Amino acid sequence: MKNPTTATTQTMGPSAGAGARRLLSRGQRIRSPESGLEYAIDRLLGEGGFGQAYLAQRIGRSKSVAETLCIKISPHIDGWLREAYFGQLLDGHPRAIRVFDAFPLLGASGDVHYCLALEYARHGDLRGFLHRSPAGWAEAKVRREIAGILEVLGRLHRGQLLHRDLTPMNVFVCEGQALKLGDFGIVRQQSDGRGITARTMNTMTAPSDILDGAVPKWQARDDVYQVGQLVGMLVKGDARVRVRTSEIRRLGCSDHLKEILHRCIGERRKRYESADEMIAALRKRPDALKPGVLRSLKGVHLAFTGFLSRPRKDAARAAKRAGAIVHGGPSAQTTVIVRGRPNKLQAAGKDGGLKLMEIKRLREKGHRITLINEAQFWKLASH
Repeated sequence: MKNPTTATTQTMGPSAGAGARRLLSRGQRIRSPESGLEYAIDRLLGEGGFGQAYLAQRIGRSKSVAETLCIKISPHIDGWLREAYFGQLLDGHPRAIRVFDAFPLLGASGDVHYCLALEYARHGDLRGFLHRSPAGWAEAKVRREIAGILEVLGRLHRGQLLHRDLTPMNVFVCEGQALKLGDFGIVRQQSDGRGITARTMNTMTAPSDILDGAVPKWQARDDVYQVGQLVGMLVKGDARVRVRTSEIRRLGCSDHLKEILHRCIGERRKRYESADEMIAALRKRPDALKPGVLRSLKGVHLAFTGFLSRPRKDAARAAKRAGAIVHGGPSAQTTVIVRGRPNKLQAAGKDGGLKLMEIKRLREKGHRITLINEAQFWKLASH
C-alpha cells in the first residue's frame, strides 16, 4: 500500500486492484453500530494509500442508503474522520460522492479498521473510464461536467479549505457519465489566504512549481491547476499523463476553452484564484478584442503584440517620439496595446497569444486597456 502521505488511488467503480492483504472477504457481512445496517461484501474494487474499496450490498431496508454501494475500509483514522466530516458537509450535493454511513470495525484479533459506506460510481474513476473509452469528450459536455466539479470545490474554497487531490483517480463517472468528486482525505483548512505548507499532494497533477519547491504553500489557484489538468484530459480522452502548455494549441476544442486551460496550468500568478472564478470563465465568453478609439499617444503606457510591418525597435522609437511610455509587455500600468499580425503558433488559438491573454486577464481585473491596430498606431505616431 502507498505511503498515506502521498497520492491516493481510489476506485469506487469497476476496476480491480491487487497487492496488500485483503481487509474484507467476499461474502462477509459487516454491521455498522452507527446506523444498525448490515452490508454484504462483494468483490474488491481497488486499493491504495487510502485502504481498500469493495462493492457491497445493503442488507435490509433503508430510505437513505443505496442498495448497491461501495465500502471503503482503512486502518487510518485521520483520513476516515475527514471523509466522514466532508460527507456530512456536502451531503445532498449532486456533484459529490455521497457518504451514507461511517463506522469503526473491530476485527477478530482486536485490530480496528474504519469504514465508509459510499455511493457506488458505476463507471469507476475518470482515469479508468478514459482508459476503457479513449475518446475526447465534446466541449459542451466538458464545460458542464467540470463546472459541476468546480461547484463542489467552490464550496470548499469559500470555507478556506483546499482539496489538493483533484486527480482523475478521485473524480468518478456516475450514471449518465456525470462526474462527481470524491476522496476528501487530505483536505486542509488555511488560516488565511496565503495557503498551507505543501507537504502532502498527488505528484501526478501537482503544479510543477510546487513539486520543484519554487513556492512553499499550496493555494486555491493550485487546486485550479489540477482542475485544468482534468479539462485537458477530458478533451484529449487520455488521463495517463499530465497536459503541458505546449500541447494546448493543438487540442480539439475552441480557442476560448484553450485560453481557460492555459490560465489554469500556465504561469501561477495568472491562474484563476478560486473555483468560482473558473466557473465564471467557463460560463461566459469574454468580449471580443476589437480595436478601440484613441486620439493621441501622449502619456499612454503602450505595449506591442504580434508581427508589425516595420521593425519593433522603429515602432518603439516612433511611440516615444509621440509621447508614449513603451513597455516590453502588458502589465497593470498598460493603457494601450498595439496589435500586429497574429502569430499562427500562438499558445491558445487566434486570440490566444500570451500577451493577448494577459490583456483579457487585466481587463477582468478592472484595468482599462485600449486596443489599436498597426494602421491606427502609425497614424497617431506621425502626429
